[in-house]
Amino acid sequence: TGGSDDNEEGSAVENEEAAKGADKGRKRATPRTRRAHARGRDRHGDEEDEDDDFGTRRAGHRRNRNRRRGRAAGNEASDSDMDPEKARKNQANQKSKEDDEEEEDEKGGKSGKGKNEKKGDKKADKKGKKEKANKKKKDKKKSGSGSDSESEEEPITEEELAKLKEEVEEKKKLIATLRNKPWKMKKKLSVLKEAQLFVEKFEGALGKGKGKKFYAYKVMMTKKWMKFQRDFENFKTACIPWEMKIKEIESHFGSSVASYFIFLRWMYGINMILFGLTFGLVMVPEALMGKPYGSLPRKTVPRAEEATAMNFATLWDFSGFAQYSVLFYGYYNNQRTIGWLKFRMPLSYFLVGVGSIGYSFMIVTRTMAKNANDDGGGDDTSFNFSWKMFTSWDYLIGNPETADNKFASITTSFKEAIVEEQESRKEENIHLTRFLRVLANFLALCTLAGSGYLIFFVVRRSQQFALEGLENYGWWERNEVNTVMSLLGMFCPTLFDVISSLENYHPRIALRWQLGRIFALFLGNLYTFIIALMDEINLKLEEEKIVKYNMTIWEASLYNGTIPENSTAPPIQVDPADVPRGPCWETMVGQEFVRLTVSDMMTTYITILIGDFLRAVFVRFFNYCWCWDLEYGFPSYSEFDISGNVLGLIFNQGMIWMGSFYAPCLPAINVFRLHTSMYLQCWAVMCCNVPQERVFKASRSNNFYMAMLLFILFLSTLPAVYTIVSIPPSFDCGPFSGKTRMFEVISETLEHDFPSWFGKVFGYASNPGLILPFILLMVLSLYYLNATSKSYKEANLELKKKLQSVRIENY
Repeated sequence: TGGSDDNEEGSAVENEEAAKGADKGRKRATPRTRRAHARGRDRHGDEEDEDDDFGTRRAGHRRNRNRRRGRAAGNEASDSDMDPEKARKNQANQKSKEDDEEEEDEKGGKSGKGKNEKKGDKKADKKGKKEKANKKKKDKKKSGSGSDSESEEEPITEEELAKLKEEVEEKKKLIATLRNKPWKMKKKLSVLKEAQLFVEKFEGALGKGKGKKFYAYKVMMTKKWMKFQRDFENFKTACIPWEMKIKEIESHFGSSVASYFIFLRWMYGINMILFGLTFGLVMVPEALMGKPYGSLPRKTVPRAEEATAMNFATLWDFSGFAQYSVLFYGYYNNQRTIGWLKFRMPLSYFLVGVGSIGYSFMIVTRTMAKNANDDGGGDDTSFNFSWKMFTSWDYLIGNPETADNKFASITTSFKEAIVEEQESRKEENIHLTRFLRVLANFLALCTLAGSGYLIFFVVRRSQQFALEGLENYGWWERNEVNTVMSLLGMFCPTLFDVISSLENYHPRIALRWQLGRIFALFLGNLYTFIIALMDEINLKLEEEKIVKYNMTIWEASLYNGTIPENSTAPPIQVDPADVPRGPCWETMVGQEFVRLTVSDMMTTYITILIGDFLRAVFVRFFNYCWCWDLEYGFPSYSEFDISGNVLGLIFNQGMIWMGSFYAPCLPAINVFRLHTSMYLQCWAVMCCNVPQERVFKASRSNNFYMAMLLFILFLSTLPAVYTIVSIPPSFDCGPFSGKTRMFEVISETLEHDFPSWFGKVFGYASNPGLILPFILLMVLSLYYLNATSKSYKEANLELKKKLQSVRIENY
């Protein structure tokens, strides 16, 4: 027995040395040695039977190893209850035990073969070592998938499943609320990484049986959908125009200044829609499918104006070639259909004009309703400064510029909160305050009356100049009305600002009073201008009657003087530039609104460059060599005028709504104005202005701006509707020429393009006997809904007060 043991030990040592030699030979193998090994394999083909016997023994050892792995997989469910670190340690220990058992099995198998099998054992060991090395490589690559599949074979109990589900939900909640934890960033990152690994590893095990794969697929698709939604929200935020500029302005100047730029961006979107309607459905079809320039008198510059039609002064005044183009009403032909598409130009022109007003009403009221819903019934000011102190900073900010903006935003919010607290605790002399407020209102009324009389006087003078002929006067007489209105809009808000300092209101209430006074100023100026235009329209209509009579005489003299009686010759061809034409009051109205819009735009730009930029340059560079401190004394840096800029936007938009029916180019001009104003004013605010001394928080909704915009929209539609319904269109220009009223294009379309019964139904529906009760029903419904919303709002406020009182009692 001792000899046999020695032989077995020797054979084992020889086998190990042979295996090491084979590995070394494998590492140093060359093409020559590989050919030698191939010849050796051919030589030893008779030893394959011994290899087969050894393979069966290896298969038995492999089955035992698989049984042990199955037992280990049964313990993975219990390991999942532990921490991930403990589970990994248990798996590593189990693997080392399996390797030790494999080596013992191999040694036992080798020693049991005896001396007579040494030769075959050596070769079998070489082959086994190769298989083992390849298997270890495959195990390293597929260890993760193999363990998952083996664990899936072993069922999980209901208790373990419920416990695992609770842990996964807790980890998910931890991931969602980790940002609010008062931990250091290093701890947050480590806890976040561990929680994400835990969720990724054990979330797929929450299914049952065959439903596990479907559950894992559902979880994967849910994660992908959530990621897509998050990325899409980020994409939508990135696509919002000028969002970062407005955030930067808000961080330095407060929410009140930022509210103006948000309002400007909203107005830009509205005008883009209006521009798309007029450009796509009116201007482009007429330019592409209508008759070209020079084919009709309305599309041709008169002979007397051809010499100066392309001068810069003429084009700047929107006369000459600009007047006889698609920019204005008079260029469009009254032909019912144009082009090969049979495009109905008069109908399109009328519907676009009415649809623009209807869309504006709809979007303004919808925005007001949305803002009213967003307003939650007041701010909760409990522990305001504590919340701002301990919860304002965002610990995930990694950009220095963003951190600076956030710091400035927090500072501004503290200033706003301090102003709110001071105003709530302020005590004042009631009698003195009332006297000063009455005095301020009296001065404001005097200013409004004076500005209205000045505009009325200037408009009367301009009418007198027009009767005598504007070519006999200079630039000031031709542009006197526009210039005076622009100057009043520039200086009167400053005067109102001085007057408002007597009233000692809260900054937010003072802003509303300021907006109301400037609104009254602009409204008076605008309606004075409209009244003057109506007088001018009446003059044009009288002139049109005279032109009609003269054209009849001209045509009769033309035919009587050139064509003999009883002649069958073709009619005489007259150049369109030589044909006499009417005054076309619609084009005149459109020109006035375009000039007023352009002059207002230029006044705004000049005010920014002179009043803000040059003033800031003077204060900045002359402060070192001046007698007093220019930055804190006179003139100092200018503050951003919120009220004047907001009212300028609103009344400019009112002119667009009022004049776009007669000048389709007005929405395009306003889009250009708003686009350039956004960049120019953002630059001026950040470079030339300083924050207000009393930074106040803007209201959560811009409904005050929207209410004024809705009111000016209503007032702007009245003149346009009056001219459409009551005044006859010009007889020789525009798409409605030849009709007694502009709205007759609707009845003409119903007569030619719809069946007769549809026309009758439309006639009954448009009967005033049906329209008036319907309007009354709508008014009553609005009143009921308004009363209901007020009651709900009061109930919400009462509930909020009760919750606050309960919370204070609990403290």
